[in-house]
Amino acid sequence: MKKKKWYDYLWLWSILYFILGFFNILFAWAGLIDFLLPLFLAILGGNKLFCNSFCGRGQLLTVLSTKLNLSANRPTPAWMYSKFFRHGFLIFFMTMFLQMLYNTYLVFGGVETLSQTITVLWTFSVPWEWAYTANVSPWTAQFSFGFYSIMLTSALIGIVTMLFYRPRTWCAFCPMGHMTQLICKAKQSDTP
Repeated sequence: MKKKKWYDYLWLWSILYFILGFFNILFAWAGLIDFLLPLFLAILGGNKLFCNSFCGRGQLLTVLSTKLNLSANRPTPAWMYSKFFRHGFLIFFMTMFLQMLYNTYLVFGGVETLSQTITVLWTFSVPWEWAYTANVSPWTAQFSFGFYSIMLTSALIGIVTMLFYRPRTWCAFCPMGHMTQLICKAKQSDTP
């Protein structure tokens, strides 16, 4: 049996992130680690080190499927691997991210309508007032609600695809994984 390394337990980080954010939305900012670190490692190393070793979400999906036997373990549909779908999902995901940044900018600029809701699947608003008790600037809270919404939505999509297909089906079209892959390809094409 292979000896476990410290990073084999990063799936606990995924669980902890959502629990902390459930009770205090400002913990959503910690999700920037999962957002920026993959890009940083891909730019520096020209590889998908984060995806292959440090992705707590991928590990969590594996744990849910192996320990709790929640995955149907059916093959991932080929269309989920297609460039069209992966590019399209990345564009859609980045559009939602940019919209979240724009809303944060509006609140930063003085708009006084702080949305204390989490939007699941970019459609369904869930009131989340109890999670915002801190006395911080409104734009900080606005970013937290928006970013937590994105992280929660992508986790739910990952869990649903894990239930119907292989455990890490989400990884086939994960926006962060796709961006790191594009960075790696660009770096390889620059190498003489």
